[in-house]
Amino acid sequence: MRIAIVDLGTNTFNLLIAETREGGKYEMLYNEKTPVRLGEGGINKGFITETAFQRGLTAMLAHQNVIHHYKAERVAAFGTSALRNASNGADFVKAVKAETGIDILVIDGNREAELIYCGVRDAVNMSKELSLIIDIGGGSTEFIIADDEKIYWKQSFEIGAARLLEKFRPSDPMTQQEEDRIRDYLDTYLQPLYLAAREFPPTEMIGSTGSFESLAEMIAHRFYSPEMIEGLTEYTYNIDECEIIYHELKRSTHAERLQMKGLIPMRVDMMVVSAILVQHVIEVLQITRMRYSSYSLKEGAIRELIDKGGV
Repeated sequence: MRIAIVDLGTNTFNLLIAETREGGKYEMLYNEKTPVRLGEGGINKGFITETAFQRGLTAMLAHQNVIHHYKAERVAAFGTSALRNASNGADFVKAVKAETGIDILVIDGNREAELIYCGVRDAVNMSKELSLIIDIGGGSTEFIIADDEKIYWKQSFEIGAARLLEKFRPSDPMTQQEEDRIRDYLDTYLQPLYLAAREFPPTEMIGSTGSFESLAEMIAHRFYSPEMIEGLTEYTYNIDECEIIYHELKRSTHAERLQMKGLIPMRVDMMVVSAILVQHVIEVLQITRMRYSSYSLKEGAIRELIDKGGV
C-alpha cells in the first residue's frame, strides 16, 4: 500500500510517500520539504497573511500532483502550530480541500508530540534510559521525555523559531543583551519542562530534523566531510563541536551565515534563535549527550498507520 503523509508546518510543507512492506516495514519513495513560510508576517498576530495563504495553496497543489503521480492509496495531512492558532486556519483547510481534495487534520500540540516520538523512536536506537526529544518548528517547539517504550511527559510550547524571530527581531548580528532577553523569555515558558526534568531526569537530548539537521550538516562540513551523515537516521553529536557552531551562529551577520556551509537559506536567520533555545536547555538541564534524528512527525504518522491501521 502506498501512503502519502503531508506535514503542514509553519515554515515548510513536508511530503513523504512510502510503500508498506511485509513485517511492518516501509520504503520511502519520495521525501520533500517545500518552503512555505505560512507564519510569515502574521504568526504572532494569529492569522495567515494573504501572500502566505497563496504560497500554502500553491505548495499543496504541487504536493497533490506528486501524490497523484505516485498513485498513493491513502493520504493523511496534518496541520500544526500555524494552522491551529490562526483565525483563518479553518479557511485555509477549506481552500485546500476545494483545490486538491485533501483533508487536513489540524492537531493539537500533544498529538503532534506523540507523532514526533513515534518517528524518532523509529530512527534512533533508544534504550531504557530517558531521553529529552526536542522538535523545533517554526510556530511551536515540542518537548518529550521518553524511553524506547513510552512517553513519560510531553508538552508543546508556542516558542518556535519563526515565532521567536518575529517577536524579538534581533539586530544583525545579535547583541548579548538581545540574547539575554530571549533566554529570560524562554525561562518564563519552560518552567513546566524544568519541573518535568526533575521528576524524569533525561540522560541525553535527541533533536529531530529541522534545525538539528542543519547543525549536523554544518558540523559535517566544518569538521569532517559533507557525506558523513548521508543515509543516516541518527547521528551522535560532539557537544564541543555544537558549542563552537552555536557561538559562531549567534555572533554572525546574516551575510556571514549565507556563506556557512551546511546551512540552507531558509534557516539562515531562524537558526540563530534555535541555537539559543537548544544551548539554553542544555545548560539548564546539564545535558552532556546529544543525538540527531532524521525522522519526525511524518515518519511517525507512517509508523502509526502501519502498526495500528489508523491515525
